Amino acid sequence: MARPTAHTRRIAMATATAVVLTGGVAAAVFLGSDTSADGPGPALAHSSAKSHAPGTSDDKPGGRPSGPAQPSGPGGDDSAPDGSDGSADATGAAGPPGSGGISETIDHATESGGKSVSITIDDGPSPVWTPRILAVLKQYGVKATFCMIGPQAKADPAMVKKVVADGHRLCDHTVSHDEAMNKKPVAYQSTEILDAQKMIEEAAGGAKVQYFRAPGGAFTPDNRHIAAGHGMRPLGWNVDTKDWKQPGTATIVNTVKRELKNGPIVLFHDGGGSRGQTVEALKELLPWLAKEGYTFSFPAL
Repeated sequence: MARPTAHTRRIAMATATAVVLTGGVAAAVFLGSDTSADGPGPALAHSSAKSHAPGTSDDKPGGRPSGPAQPSGPGGDDSAPDGSDGSADATGAAGPPGSGGISETIDHATESGGKSVSITIDDGPSPVWTPRILAVLKQYGVKATFCMIGPQAKADPAMVKKVVADGHRLCDHTVSHDEAMNKKPVAYQSTEILDAQKMIEEAAGGAKVQYFRAPGGAFTPDNRHIAAGHGMRPLGWNVDTKDWKQPGTATIVNTVKRELKNGPIVLFHDGGGSRGQTVEALKELLPWLAKEGYTFSFPAL
């Protein structure tokens, strides 16, 4: 059995206080108290036009290396740089379509193209942090994509329905957040993906999961094919805020500002630990992005 990575251990530790057994799967539930969210604020532009920007593709940002998630080093950084698996067909401008015409190519573009960004939120839902992030997104009129872990969605269907009701999209982040899933048998990867999809869609009351994000960027041609064949576009990222490290609000903000040149898909987290810094960073970044002329769009399908 592969040794859990540092990121996976952090998620397990943060959720170990309460466990809900659902269908033989241990669904860890985040515990903690909540406080009232900020009041309404100015709405920011959100674009939902379904068109790709000319020339956009899955090319890795900034020429950085791609590949499966690597073991955690001294800094605890165990995520791939941009959510790509380095296989030959993972980086082309047009990947092979799966069933229903969904591309198997890892997505690094927005629907609207142009000067737009996509906010993506991983590792939830959390009864503590998801509501706070939803409140900030609502305050500024921004729609995001929530990449949910299946058992956590099943344990909190009301929260999943709230995400959908607020106009956000859903993404499959697997059953157990196994960052070494790319090294496991295809049957295992299929179970991780499809069981989570079922849990999330049932919790959502039938809303469709439109994307799949492999934990730690552990994509393979097989798991991308499985996801696309079941209606989910593989979803990468261009800007990794590393907010799960809790590096400080200012560091998270500066990371986004510095790395936006890499591309439009920005990765945050609402699960796996305290996300107060993420909430505060979003409060700074969303109005700043609007001031800089960015609009907000979902990832391309």
